[in-house]
Amino acid sequence: MLTYFDATLAKLSVHRVGNKTLNEFYSLSDNTLQIEDETLRRLLMQYFLSPFEKSYEVFRFTHSSDNLNLNELFHFSSKIFDDQASFHELSGQITKHLYNISNHPKIKAGELYVATFKDIQLEGDLVDAIGIFKSETKESYLKVKPENGDFALSYEEDAINITKLDKGCLIFNTEKDQGFKVIVIDQTNRTDAAYWKDEFLQLKIRNDNFNKTNTTLGVCKEFITNKIDDDFEISKADKIDLLNRSMKYFKEKDSYVIDEFAEEVIGNPKAIESFKKYNKEYNDEFDAGLDHPFDISNAAVKKQAKIFKSILKLDKNFHIYIHGNKELIEKGFDQDKSMNYYKVYFKEEQ
Repeated sequence: MLTYFDATLAKLSVHRVGNKTLNEFYSLSDNTLQIEDETLRRLLMQYFLSPFEKSYEVFRFTHSSDNLNLNELFHFSSKIFDDQASFHELSGQITKHLYNISNHPKIKAGELYVATFKDIQLEGDLVDAIGIFKSETKESYLKVKPENGDFALSYEEDAINITKLDKGCLIFNTEKDQGFKVIVIDQTNRTDAAYWKDEFLQLKIRNDNFNKTNTTLGVCKEFITNKIDDDFEISKADKIDLLNRSMKYFKEKDSYVIDEFAEEVIGNPKAIESFKKYNKEYNDEFDAGLDHPFDISNAAVKKQAKIFKSILKLDKNFHIYIHGNKELIEKGFDQDKSMNYYKVYFKEEQ
């Protein structure tokens, strides 16, 4: 759903925000952070953006009065998109807003990063975005390095694990009249999670048939591509067959029913159980609304069809495109050449 191969980090400001209830304070930096080290820039892109690669739910800003301009983050985001020169000042206003709603005793203090990005790909389109990220959890790390023919051990306390983003959101400069497109991450304790999405950002899910179709296809692809291996030994050709059958179901059906899909596409009872478990875990975590039937969006199917790969890559010599009957391709091993091979059956060349 989201890729950032062509994305660049344009601006970054870092502040610190405490818990207002505990009489902690916020601290604002004087200037944006200038990043000269390309390795650091790459690590920051990974830390900020990689957690969103598997986020299928799209949200929008909202407000109880139905006046979007009364939503603080919508207001600040609109100003930043309209005037990049105001970025650092508005990043401080965003920090103050977060501080003012941080009134639950379990909310942790941490650094707040506010950034702007160019050319993030979302749902097939390149879009500029604002990122807001909070790091709360600190860890200790061991360091090992050669020293005088031996190895020396040292450590660093209160460091940030760049594979574990605590909280974050990306606000995309598109569909402003509907409240922008927003995706959100919150990896911390659910007892205090509501303040990030519901109070700080004030979001509502874009829970239309397009989003449900898009999300479900994403979940199916993730399960078949990466998760099914946890329980079954399955060949790449069989995975491609499952992906093709999944896409065929969505192209031919008017509505999605999980039991029907599981029986017609997955078939194997144990695999069905594994798929339903994965679907339920995703649905429970993101409140995605995938546990009930819904009408399939053809537009979402067309978008997802572009990334449902039916290509079997063999070394650097061959690519086999599998679009139909998997029974017409056989895998074997040639003892004399000590190499794998595929045998493909067909009636005529085209």
